[in-house]
Amino acid sequence: MESDRFTKGWERLKEVDGVAGERVVEALSGIAPDLAKYVIEFAFGDIYMRPGLGLRDREIATLAALAALGNATPQLKVHIRAALGVGLSREEIAEICIQMAAYAGFPAAINAAIAAKEVFAELDAGPSGASAASAQS
Repeated sequence: MESDRFTKGWERLKEVDGVAGERVVEALSGIAPDLAKYVIEFAFGDIYMRPGLGLRDREIATLAALAALGNATPQLKVHIRAALGVGLSREEIAEICIQMAAYAGFPAAINAAIAAKEVFAELDAGPSGASAASAQS
């Protein structure tokens, strides 16, 4: 039986990350199903459901954190798509990448900008281009 946290988290995950989030959970289910459950319950059921920030602000923070890590490109790409879905513009996403140069260094900022460029190109290519790119990830 699914908990209330799981149900709320699953709905928020689909709202924010859409199919990409579902794919992450699917990928984890074969190797670490409890990790998938924690992502759903904790990250999306607890953190993303908190009232203190809207989804747009949460995605700004998430993009900055993932960009600053410098080693989370697949997750960064998922959240670049999510950020666009909650109202950020491509220009705002580029500005977040630039901002990271001052706090995470140029390599992290450059990697984030390249990830954004790749996501934008996939979106511009339409469904066939996005599907092909997702299959390679």
